[in-house]
Amino acid sequence: MQVPSMLRDDLLTWGRSHRFRHHLRSLHFSDEAVAAMGLAESGRTMLARGLGRSYGDSALNADQILLDVNGLDRFIHFDAASGIVECEAGVTLAAILQLLETRDSDQRWFLPVTPGTKFVTVGGAIANDVHGKNHHRAGCFGNHVLSFQLLRSNGEILNCSPNSNPALFQATIGGLGLTGLILSARVALQAVAGLWLEAESFRYENLDRFHQISSASLTDWEYSVAWIDCLAAGANLGRGVFTRARHVAPAPGMDQLRFDSHGQPRLSLPFDLPSFAMNRTSIGIFNTMLWHKASARPRRQITHYDPVFYPLDAIGGWNRLYGASGFYQYQCVVPTSTARDAIRELLGLISQSGQASFLAVLKTFGTVVSPGMLSFPMPGVTLALDFPNRGFGTLALLDQLDRVTQSAGGRIYPAKDGRVSAAAFQQGYPGWRQFSTMIDPGFSSSFWRRVSAEAPLTRFRPL
Repeated sequence: MQVPSMLRDDLLTWGRSHRFRHHLRSLHFSDEAVAAMGLAESGRTMLARGLGRSYGDSALNADQILLDVNGLDRFIHFDAASGIVECEAGVTLAAILQLLETRDSDQRWFLPVTPGTKFVTVGGAIANDVHGKNHHRAGCFGNHVLSFQLLRSNGEILNCSPNSNPALFQATIGGLGLTGLILSARVALQAVAGLWLEAESFRYENLDRFHQISSASLTDWEYSVAWIDCLAAGANLGRGVFTRARHVAPAPGMDQLRFDSHGQPRLSLPFDLPSFAMNRTSIGIFNTMLWHKASARPRRQITHYDPVFYPLDAIGGWNRLYGASGFYQYQCVVPTSTARDAIRELLGLISQSGQASFLAVLKTFGTVVSPGMLSFPMPGVTLALDFPNRGFGTLALLDQLDRVTQSAGGRIYPAKDGRVSAAAFQQGYPGWRQFSTMIDPGFSSSFWRRVSAEAPLTRFRPL
């Protein structure tokens, strides 16, 4: 079967700071995917592309082939008794949530792990081994993957699980799409009391209070996360708004309520804001208002899960807030033993730099170990921030943050990265050489060529 192709130079990831040319192949059926494997014989490498929600270049493959898997979007089976869903790799988390909301049953099921957007594919969730606000209880997405079908560039389809092709199973989870093309997967959902949440949000004064509140919340609350004011300094360093939540059984009639959150966002930003719009002054005003608006004491409310897990999904194209040059997201994790000092030093550098982030998140990772070879989380604290792309100044700050993270024994999140050095990546992921032996020779990415130092760097073209 002939696979349609198109030369494209407008395929961006969510950070919009990298511009490459790609040969795009759109897939709708598994036989098209098998036929596409013959493209490896052209001398070009391949990489799967989902909804483009990775931030840097881990889902880009400069001058090579991208396989668009969004057409592989069919449910295969859902066992309502066990909570096991089997689907093609292009099914989105939003589609799974819609399925769960529209079925009538005494037993309620929910995603075992979800990132900060529901508009990601199951294949992407596996390839990036995404984590959520419940890592301290549930670990990563890969902890709940039972098996998947993996198509290799030689045309072979392998069933991978902890007991069947276990090495490829471990390498593919968090493997950034480099081991082959995931065709379908079986995922175990989690049983919950209901789809609605009991939630609390309240402000806290500084970094020490974050650690106290987070530690006290991990036992009784399923989900916890903090937004932080990264421009606060001195005694207020690390101040923010803490949110924690847990599933609750619905009150009579509540399960019949519908919260239309699975289609198009309610608001949309159809154009790029001017690059000067996101500056220290504007973000400082926003951060101060947000902090003061939050309650000083915990106040509980019953709410739909969408505003808790996916507040930014309500704004289509919110990444355009950063202007045409895009932005860099920086996410690191540092181990528990060094977390207090390292997070303080990271926030101090950011505050001093004057480079502001209004999407700054702090949360605690637990001890659940992922099966993925390149899985990002470790027991400790993770910090994620967005920085408008200001060129050299932004890259210099991120290099400083790398040095603090490395010194603390931490690492960066590949799904968010677009510029970390090979040395920094390799220190953070000492198993990268073992992983490299599992890479399909027909697959590659701009990210991997950069961090493995296996080929000359492909520089991205500044906007």
